[in-house]
Amino acid sequence: MPIYAYSCSSCGYAEDVMQKMSDLPLSTCPKCGEESFSKQVTAAGFALKGSGWYATDFKSGNKAADKKEEAPSHACGTGGCTACS
Repeated sequence: MPIYAYSCSSCGYAEDVMQKMSDLPLSTCPKCGEESFSKQVTAAGFALKGSGWYATDFKSGNKAADKKEEAPSHACGTGGCTACS
């Protein structure tokens, strides 16, 4: 069940309430009893970034071996500098 942030515009009381998505929004403040208790707009608790979790999380194969193959051959990490030669 989602958690919704509520706030009372009369007394300033704020509370997080766990409700079903199908439940009607609350309107009565549990602290002062006024009909000014309303849902607040909040940020999501997660962020989706990158090219997609499905492309990176469910690959088959040995991940340790894949990382080993990608390692640069030179100590400096560039793969062809004049200082390492």
